Amino acid sequence: MRKGRVLSILLTTAMAATIFTGCGSNDKSADASQKADKKKIGIVTMVENGAFTDMKEGIIEELASKGYTSDTATIDYQCASGDATTLSTIANNMTDGTYDMVFTIATPPTQAFVNLESDTPVFFCAVSAPVAAGVLSDMDSPDKNATGTSNAIPVSDIIDLAQNTTPAKKYGLIYSGNEDNATNTIKQVEEYLKSKNIEYVEKTAPTSSDIETAANALINEGVDAIFVPNDSIIQDGVTKLAEICNEKKIPTYCSSATTVASGCFATLAIDDKGIGKKTVDMAMDYFDGKKVKDIPSQVVGIDYCSVNTNAMKALGITKDQIKTKYDINEIQ
Repeated sequence: MRKGRVLSILLTTAMAATIFTGCGSNDKSADASQKADKKKIGIVTMVENGAFTDMKEGIIEELASKGYTSDTATIDYQCASGDATTLSTIANNMTDGTYDMVFTIATPPTQAFVNLESDTPVFFCAVSAPVAAGVLSDMDSPDKNATGTSNAIPVSDIIDLAQNTTPAKKYGLIYSGNEDNATNTIKQVEEYLKSKNIEYVEKTAPTSSDIETAANALINEGVDAIFVPNDSIIQDGVTKLAEICNEKKIPTYCSSATTVASGCFATLAIDDKGIGKKTVDMAMDYFDGKKVKDIPSQVVGIDYCSVNTNAMKALGITKDQIKTKYDINEIQ
């Protein structure tokens, strides 16, 4: 009787131990499965500025809205700080096969990743001229394991805005000459000005310290207005450019709301957070099973007309004089 009771206790204890061991094993298995399912996502910029920061935040916010938070994804954001060697290192590290996808902001990072011809899918945000930049051959049929959004600069619309608001006989064009997207935009501006029989003169500023000299050179050549493309080098010194031009009553038109916030007078702009979110929406198609080549690239349209109120005041222009069909977004 006593032996039977002892045996019963031993059997009960052994069963309990087996149950707890089994539970522990299942928990570890679940943890391992969750860890295996956790996505690893890269976000890369060449430089940081207001526009790129907004795009990055748009990407992160939209990923979170789709369920990719710290519990389900590792999001690795890296900036090359304007250094090509650093960008190359980042690109090589993120194409090691451990990343599920990479978001590249603007043209240089996108080119760096695409040129590696890796199996890591790239979703680019705000590449103004994807085909010209060589990151794909056809917007509708991406062929280099990369697709995304293009903030193709509405050159003709911006020049029309300028001509309707502050008519000019001669434009000054300033860019660094170091960025394909900016050079491409300048070529488009030149072609449009030629079609309208409007004179122009251009100057390059290879570094931000050259901007003041280039701006004064344009003014000395008698320009009535200045156009600035999306160019990270020019962006670094655009506040000084705007100060010089405002003092001389020369309106400055540009290609992004960030450049307006830095001092330029006006542009027709996209919402930078918005384009980041739209890029994520495209990337979700990939996570849902679509191949990159079956996700067409998208050109994002104009959201509003951005105007710098300080520049407007310095130029002696009122809001009523700004001729546009878009809502005016005033920036101080």
